[in-house]
This record gives sequence, structure tokens and C-alpha cells, in this order.
Amino acid sequence: MAERHPASCAARLRDRAETEGWPADQAAATISQCCSVGLLRAHRLAQGWTLQQAVDAYRTMTRGVARAARVDQEQLRIWETRPARRPRAQTIDLLCRLYETSAEGLGLTGDYTPPTTSTAPVKPIPGLHRNPAPAAPQPAADALDQILDRTRHGVDRTLARATVSPTQLDLLEERLLDLRRQYLVTAPVPTLGLMLPDLEEIQLLASERQPATVQMRLSEMTAVLATLVADALMKLGRLRQSGAWYATARAAADDSTDTDLRARVRAQAAMLPYYYGPLTTAVALSREARILARHHLTPTAAFSAAAEARALARHGDTTRAHEAIQRARDAFDRASTGDPDDAFAFPERRLLLYLSGALTYLGHTHEAERVQTRALTLYGSHGGIDPALIHLDQAICLARERHLSEACRLATSAYLELPPGQRTELLEARAHDVLSSIPERMRSAPAARELGEALALPTSGK
Repeated sequence: MAERHPASCAARLRDRAETEGWPADQAAATISQCCSVGLLRAHRLAQGWTLQQAVDAYRTMTRGVARAARVDQEQLRIWETRPARRPRAQTIDLLCRLYETSAEGLGLTGDYTPPTTSTAPVKPIPGLHRNPAPAAPQPAADALDQILDRTRHGVDRTLARATVSPTQLDLLEERLLDLRRQYLVTAPVPTLGLMLPDLEEIQLLASERQPATVQMRLSEMTAVLATLVADALMKLGRLRQSGAWYATARAAADDSTDTDLRARVRAQAAMLPYYYGPLTTAVALSREARILARHHLTPTAAFSAAAEARALARHGDTTRAHEAIQRARDAFDRASTGDPDDAFAFPERRLLLYLSGALTYLGHTHEAERVQTRALTLYGSHGGIDPALIHLDQAICLARERHLSEACRLATSAYLELPPGQRTELLEARAHDVLSSIPERMRSAPAARELGEALALPTSGK
């Protein structure tokens, strides 16, 4: 089955048809061929009608027509998407009149020839202004049987109808996996431009009735993309929008049956309050994620525990932070790490990034240094925000060890070595944490002033 194009493609063809004066049949045939839709649907798109607008036009045209079929959005969608479900002959004739074409032009049977430009009056539709003839009475049992059969057929059609094929879903998931890989090496602003068109396409499919299994897959894809959008916005310092997108991601994840995904989205969402507050929210979200993932031997269980450890350590809850660190290490040892180049994986280097933050705020500078060195070795030439965050943790440790000038120089180089597109509000906020770790009387030292000047440069979120 060919992949259907977005509605904007039909709109562009419709505009061209109007500009160049194409006949209705030519416009519909072009849309049908280009967008991989049936001729009946193509005629509606050529008119620029939604399903409801087409139904309203049909009802207006057939008002008072004896025995005219009652058509709603559901019925019209079935005729458009399931060629085997053809309307009866009289209804085909009415649809031909609605779109001013022949039944062949609609891909159906029957015929109707639109009026010519002659000045002769148009012959009215038979029975247009007459009251419908009363239906012949039927025995009660027969009527019940008809209602039962009609209702069952309607339910069967609804359950069987879908506007997306398994192949389309597989292709969407392949594109999504590619986006997850690109996310790790692309700056936040361009990565938003890559993700939003695919998210719009997924929502277009999800807005139409789909079988439950298809709907769940679309919800899962929505949860992943919404999480990455929220993360990019967080890095840019757009906190209100980031929080709203994280809420959308959680709602989409909860619409699926994937408990691991529900946990993952919450652990990811905990980053926003970890960096910007309140820390109590970061602790609550990461704990909720850890509870959801506790019976699963997946990287998400390790991620959730590591996120909780980092939030607890920064919040000053030393005992529970140590317990969470141990849970994270134990869970990681039991789980398969997956593809390290996938933004939704949790390889060792990401675990060490989180443990770096936890150990830094616990004041275990020597252990933190070992973790940071190992993490930077694993990142290697992998540029981006994560290695810079580890360098800033190192700078905070140096400041706490009273190596103030060295701390400021390390923070300055970590910040400035990033390309401008990745020098985001998040990095600026984290570098300000380094300055906050320095006694106020020492902030006028040359290295501290140099760091302050670097932070005054524009970020990609401004």
C-alpha cells in the first residue's frame, strides 16, 4: 500500500487546479494519483471539504428526497477508504450529483452527467421538495433482526477500518529511531525542526479512528517525540513550554500499555525540576518512575534510580541518595544497555553522568572524579551537552576543594568550546552553579570574571 501524503499536498494541488482552471475530474484524478487516495475521497479533497462539510452539503442537497440514505462522517469515511463497501445505486447517483461528476469519476457504479453551460433550467432532483413516503410497517421481530444486523455490520466496519497500514507504522518507527540517533548530535533548535513535522503526521493519523493496537503504537511514538521536544525546550531555557510538553508526553505514555515507557518519560521529566527547581518535584517524578520500573530488568530501572539519586543528593537527603546510587548500579548491572547512540537508551556513560551529579552534591569529590574521568573516556569524541555537563560537575568539585581559579577556567572552557547552537540556557544555568560554589569575596578574581563574561554571551535559547 502506498504511503498517503499529508492533507497539505492535496491543498497545494487544489490551489493549482483553481489557478489553472482544471475540470473537477482532472483535479480529483491528480490528487488520487499523487496522494494515494480513492477517487471518492479525492473529489472531496478537491472541493476542500472536511468529512463534516461534505456530509452537511449532502444533507442540504437531499433534504426532502424520498428514501435518500442517511449519511454521517463515519459512513462517508467507510465509502472513501474501503472500496468493497459501496453505497447503493440511488446513493451513488446522489454522490455523483454532489460532486458533479459521473460514477466512473468517483470510482463507483451508476452515472450522472453534470449540467452543461446551457441556459436551460436544471432539472430538479426527483422528490427534492416532497415529504418522504412513509415506510411500510414491518413485524416487530423482523424490525429487531434488521436493527441487530445493521448495528453489528456498523460495529464490524468501525473495528476493521484503519487509515494507516502496518507498513506505514513500521516506516514511521524507522524514522523515529533515526531522529533519536540524530538528537544526540544535533543542537536543540534544528532538532526541533526535524521532529515537529513527524509529530504532526503522527497526530494526523491518531486523530482518526484506528484499531486499538495501532492507536497504542501511535501513542508510544507521540510519547517519545514529545519527550524529546520537551528536553530540547528545557535545554533552551523555555521552561513553561518544556513543562507543558513533558505533561503531553506523560499523557501519551499513559495512553499505552508500555509500563517501561511510562517510567522512562517520568524519569526524563525529572530533569526539568532538577536543573531549575523545585527539587521536591524532581524527587517525586524520579521516585514514581523508579516504582513503575522496579519489576523490569531494563535500562529504565537504572535510569530512574540514578535520576532519583541525583535529585536526592542535590536536595540534601544523603542517606536515601546513597541507597538510590546502589539501586542504580545494581539495576544497570542486570539490564541490557541497548544502542548507545539512541537518545532513549541508557548506556554506561549516561549512568556515570547521573552518578557524577549525585556524588558531586554529596561532596564525595574523589569518587566523583573517578566517575567523571571514566564517563569522559566513554564519551570520547562524542561532542554535545552531556560531556560539558560532566566538566561543569568537575568544576564544582574543584571549587569545593578550594581550587577556585582552576574551577572557573574549566567551566569557562567547557562552556565556550561548545558551538553556539549547543551553548544553551541549561549550560548557562549549570555554569552559574559553579560561580555560586565560589565564596562571594572571591568572585572578583580574574578567572571568575572571565567566566562571568563568557556567560554574558548570547545563548541559543535567546
